Amino acid sequence: MRLKVFRYIALFFVFLSFGCGLHKTPVVQPLPDPYPDDAPKTAIAAGNQEIPEAAEENPQSAEKALIESVAIDASESTDEMATGSDGIVGDAPTLDGPGVEPSLSTLSEEVSERVAPIPAEEVDASESEETGTNGQNLLDSALDLINSSQEYWAGEDQDRAIAALDEAYTLVARVETEDNPKLFQQKEDLRYMISKRILEIYASRYTATNGNHNEIALTLNEYVDKEIKWFQGSGRKSFIESYRRSGRYMPIILRLLKEAGLPEDLAWLPLIESGFRVDALSSARALGLWQFIASTGQKFGLRRDTWIDERLDPEKSTAAAIAYLKELHQIFGDWTTVLAGYNCGEGAVLRKIRNQKINYLDNFWDLFQTLPYETARYVPRFLATLHILKDPAQYGFDLGVPYSPVAYETVTLEKAVRLSAVADAIAVPEEELFALNPELRHKSTPPDAYALKVPVGKTDALLARIDEIPD
Repeated sequence: MRLKVFRYIALFFVFLSFGCGLHKTPVVQPLPDPYPDDAPKTAIAAGNQEIPEAAEENPQSAEKALIESVAIDASESTDEMATGSDGIVGDAPTLDGPGVEPSLSTLSEEVSERVAPIPAEEVDASESEETGTNGQNLLDSALDLINSSQEYWAGEDQDRAIAALDEAYTLVARVETEDNPKLFQQKEDLRYMISKRILEIYASRYTATNGNHNEIALTLNEYVDKEIKWFQGSGRKSFIESYRRSGRYMPIILRLLKEAGLPEDLAWLPLIESGFRVDALSSARALGLWQFIASTGQKFGLRRDTWIDERLDPEKSTAAAIAYLKELHQIFGDWTTVLAGYNCGEGAVLRKIRNQKINYLDNFWDLFQTLPYETARYVPRFLATLHILKDPAQYGFDLGVPYSPVAYETVTLEKAVRLSAVADAIAVPEEELFALNPELRHKSTPPDAYALKVPVGKTDALLARIDEIPD
């Protein structure tokens, strides 16, 4: 039944786009094959088969194809992405949270109330038997199956839960709703419920299977090997410098990943995103360790205003990146596909899956040849990074000792002050103070409360002279 999950995920994006009023944004188009000399031009996976022509003649299959086509267009509208040598982060649809989507239990109660027999006097006499009584019976049966699915899921029988939802969807698809708006609304309610529930079951399946999601498949194929060779050659100096800079931020990143239950290997994403440079800025205006564009950062809680840009804050931007990665894992369930979505946007990945006629989401290499150029290198390059870091000597690397994290204390200020004035007051170089507070856009604190980071041992000196520092 897992092979049918994409249909429901695509359907979910249709309802999400209709309900949230998403706007259309450009999608990065594929560039030439990253390895034109010897890489095959056809899809790698043997499972990429064309849909039989007979399926095109089946009205139900045609309807599902149309749903999926519209869903991909809708999901593309959630992408606000860019591309560059340092990689990018695109928007993702919010799957839960206050004011976004109702809980499944609430949905079940609401739809149960709405999927009730239509009074006979309200049914148009001209309606066919299928759109009238039989249509209502089909919806009633579908609702029973949805409720049964919930019981199976509660009993940890996920296979039967998915099977029940699949059967419910089949019944719903058979209902004709022409000239019957109430029946149409009931049908849409049920389709929405099925799509949302299948997505949550699918996400929970991977959570249960992978525990704390602590495994990224360390594939070693010709594409990964090419990236290893690139690091061994022209990319060697950059790799070593990035590795050494990582020491400043690795304790914070590892702590947050551990708290979130995500693979610790993800801590090395900034090496290929930004080279562990806090101030890295791509041509697409993606900024910081994790290369967020402004709107994506805002979506995941990063403040950006006249005074502050928290994309430059190592800890806060890491928390935002983790939130986005978790959301992508709920959609795809496979970490390599998650990384592709992180780089070029989940809508672009979903569209590539649809175009290849693939109905499952757990093999990045099925998509590899069709993805945008930067993404097609991004995932193999990240895997190459992991291979090198796990055994540097095997690949001829002497990485040296990473830089040490910088210890600091925080002092909450209630007024706007220049960092140069604070640096003079506590007798530290201004650049050292700015390095601790890179999110301050104009080297000045905002007029509202702000927790300023200062070197260890300087808190008392700042508090003693804070009133002397001019606004």
